[in-house]
Amino acid sequence: MPIQAVDKIWMDGSLVDWNEAKVHVLTHALHYGSGVFEGVRAYKTSAGPAVFRLVDHIDRLFNSAKIYLIDIPYSRDQLVEATKDVVRVNALDSCYIRPIVYLGYGEMGLNPLPCSVSVAIAAWPWGTYLGEEGLEKGVSVKISSFQRHDPNSVPPASKATGMYINSSLAKVEALKAGYDEAILLSPQGYVSECTGENVFVVRGGKIVTPPASSGALEGITKDSVMTIARDQGYEAIEANVLRSDLYLADEIFLTGTAAEVVPISSVDDRIVGSGKPGPITRAIQAAYFGAVRGELDQYKDWLDYVN
Repeated sequence: MPIQAVDKIWMDGSLVDWNEAKVHVLTHALHYGSGVFEGVRAYKTSAGPAVFRLVDHIDRLFNSAKIYLIDIPYSRDQLVEATKDVVRVNALDSCYIRPIVYLGYGEMGLNPLPCSVSVAIAAWPWGTYLGEEGLEKGVSVKISSFQRHDPNSVPPASKATGMYINSSLAKVEALKAGYDEAILLSPQGYVSECTGENVFVVRGGKIVTPPASSGALEGITKDSVMTIARDQGYEAIEANVLRSDLYLADEIFLTGTAAEVVPISSVDDRIVGSGKPGPITRAIQAAYFGAVRGELDQYKDWLDYVN
């Protein structure tokens, strides 16, 4: 989906014009993928725009940086406030937000330790990642021929920029084969995650999602959905999931900040359930959107109001 330009981007402590938010061609991260990032959303609520689980996202940004020995030159509180500043200055009621920490210009080579560290935060209007039709009717997925990273190859616990070339390979393979999305397996053969979303499998009323040990990111939307599911009385657990579990599931859905909560209608041309979004998926999806829009009091502490 194309990016819709707004007025300002936060870069290294200053709000700069959108078209002036530039980096040098010899920026380290451009050559080696040496950066970490987050995907965050703000939603329109009755009390103005609110960023969903902002502090949790910034905490995960710092955790990703720690894994790569990147020292962020700002505090968590500074980045929380900077994120709200970006939403506010661009007068956005709802938007997608991209904080990124990257190694900058001045050093080249595979030793990243001497590199300068830059931080930027951008926000723009952006609809649901897999489209409104996918949100309503479900998406088709295939098991990718590309594996998810081994944890001792590239740590999947970190949202590092360079590692997403793996997801891009899987995504393009799926699209060219006529599917909407791909699911990657771990080197051990377990279901890991989609190219940018966590996976949930519903069978016999129980909800299962792959654990971090399978290469799945510890998703913030995933955590929110597990809380919502348990609050609705469902058993929601982390456990290893096999490819065949996907074929035999009653319902499958995926979660992510960009995608939100999306039903999966088929896997490798096997129809999931009736082929339509199931009742558990629908109930969780409705509660999630109620939570992010400030309509459910029990989840109000997940919202960080901009104004």
